[in-house]
Amino acid sequence: MIHVIRWIFYMSGLMVFSFGITVTLKMQHLGVHPWDVLNVAMYEKVGLSIGSWAIIFSIVLIIVSWILDKSYIKIGTFLNAILVGAFVDLFLWLDFLPNASHAWTDILIIIIGIIIMGIGGGLYNSAEVGAGPRDGFMLSISDKTGASVGKVRIITETLVLIIGLILGGPVFVITFIFTFVQSPIFAFSFEKFKKVIAFIQSRHIKRQYSRSSA
Repeated sequence: MIHVIRWIFYMSGLMVFSFGITVTLKMQHLGVHPWDVLNVAMYEKVGLSIGSWAIIFSIVLIIVSWILDKSYIKIGTFLNAILVGAFVDLFLWLDFLPNASHAWTDILIIIIGIIIMGIGGGLYNSAEVGAGPRDGFMLSISDKTGASVGKVRIITETLVLIIGLILGGPVFVITFIFTFVQSPIFAFSFEKFKKVIAFIQSRHIKRQYSRSSA
């Protein structure tokens, strides 16, 4: 039962997270997350789709993480790599989200998108069925180098941002404040959803104990 709950949380989180990414991509003239800067740049330079590039880079990161430390790679890691990109492409294809109007409302919409990403990230990570490709990569690099995860994240995302910028990706103000908005929301929602799962698990254990004692 609890395994089903975890997977429901995980899949729901991936969909919510991907939806948030799609919202920010529709307002990309204000800037997007460093990894999405690179995905958009490759899409515009080479072709394929934004989601396809997200999948390609995720698989590359999984391979590196697998070589460095297999412990961070689980089934959820592979699903994350494939499904986030697939969901983003699906939402973009459905084309039901508002397009940029280049008015103040764009700022509100992209902030909502960032908040949704934070909630989605907290939701799927709370299921604890596998770190995301980027998280697993940064954790494995941190373990091998002894550098803090925060430092590895800053260095990695800065390099990704520079490459994306050189390739012509959408970098603007929001790109630089992305982490400051998303990270606290992610941390808050992650703890809250973990408590929900723990509560459900404890209720399930008590119910099983009551049945076995009857």
